[in-house]
Amino acid sequence: MSTREAAAPSRTITSKDDLTAWIASGEKPRRDWLIGTEHEKFVFKTGSLAPVPYTGADGIRALMETMMARFGWEAIMEGDNLIALRRPKSELAPGGIGGSISLEPGGQFELSGAPLANLHDTDAETRQHLREVLAVGETLGIGFLGVGFSPKWALAEVPMMPKQRYGVMTRYMPQVGSHGLDMMYRTATIQVNLDFGSEADMVKKLRVSLALQPIATALFASSPFTEGKPNGFKSMRSEVWRDTDKNRTGMLPFVFEPGMGYERYVDYALGVPMYFVYRDGRYIDVAGASFKTFMDGKLPQLPGQRATMDDWSDHLTTLFPEVRLKKFLEMRGADSGGGPRITALSAFWTGLLYDTHALDAAFDLIKDWTAEERQNLRNAVPSLALEARFRSSTVRDLACRTLAISAAGLRSRRVLNPKSQDETVYLAPLEKVAHTGQTLADELLELYHGRWNGRIDPIFQEFAF
Repeated sequence: MSTREAAAPSRTITSKDDLTAWIASGEKPRRDWLIGTEHEKFVFKTGSLAPVPYTGADGIRALMETMMARFGWEAIMEGDNLIALRRPKSELAPGGIGGSISLEPGGQFELSGAPLANLHDTDAETRQHLREVLAVGETLGIGFLGVGFSPKWALAEVPMMPKQRYGVMTRYMPQVGSHGLDMMYRTATIQVNLDFGSEADMVKKLRVSLALQPIATALFASSPFTEGKPNGFKSMRSEVWRDTDKNRTGMLPFVFEPGMGYERYVDYALGVPMYFVYRDGRYIDVAGASFKTFMDGKLPQLPGQRATMDDWSDHLTTLFPEVRLKKFLEMRGADSGGGPRITALSAFWTGLLYDTHALDAAFDLIKDWTAEERQNLRNAVPSLALEARFRSSTVRDLACRTLAISAAGLRSRRVLNPKSQDETVYLAPLEKVAHTGQTLADELLELYHGRWNGRIDPIFQEFAF
């Protein structure tokens, strides 16, 4: 089958109001707010430490086929290529395992977790996923590494996964930025997707999460190496995004202006050039075209065809700001990391955004920051992380204040596990970083210059999942 479910044809867009209504349809009452966690991992051969190709007895496809055979995942195909996995529909209810596994362009292995009710369920989902992939990986001689940027491989070494949309992006990216291919093939991240209750709630959460995204970047910084050497950054992944495609990335200063709402975000999205259109099982390259032109039926590649709501949904997935709005909000600022750090990211943002008092406190913290200050903070964090300056203090100071707000928000949720622990237990890795002032990037650099004696290979043993 294709990557799309068989379904009724998508409705043709008749006006911009359809686009704003699509986003607004994501509104949910507080009782229905859920947490969706995504995490990517680099896949490597445990013998040679080389990246894993798609084909072969020990390739990415074999990894996915073994996941299907041993753990009941179902195939998602694109033509003859197995490109993703999903759980059976019977397991997709909130609180179940659910979710899907997909491939990023360079073979980064991603779990897109099911929307879950609390962080205890998120942690259980993550643990189950890691147990499964590690068990299969052991039989195939495959390992998994959670850092933000490939520490060893040159771009030319990284295989391209056989997904049509990646071919379109690979051709287009070098035209609009110097690091687009690095972003696609050599970065890995953790993300969390969170709900909103109304337009006003969305705006407040979007403003808070955009302003504080550099704090998350600093806390999760884990990518100080490129091709086996220090690269001068704590988060090379974050630095790469600064010159990937300025039309579709960044801190979205318009979000903080009067009049921000669904329609203003739609206007922004309509101004971002398209990548592709999906029709009849294939991706048609329309890179650089205007979505508004498509709405009017004047796209040269599809004359007379008008955009549908599925096309709009696809287009929104090709926008890459620090926080992305669809029918929910996606936090996009963190490097990848080991198991406890995965749930820690979801805990950080859930505590800040899902409790009224915590959200108010976070908004009070950032409400007088200027656009220039927010941008300067975002620019400084990739190289300096917690040591970056902000006004009369440091990002480390801001991280401590933000973590305190998040912890209070999580305590207020009063969600306990069988050990009577609330969700604040998942902030522990970040509280350690803020308390010591040492990010994972700092720890890695210390090892590289010390016990590793200038060698990068030990990272694959000591920091693999």
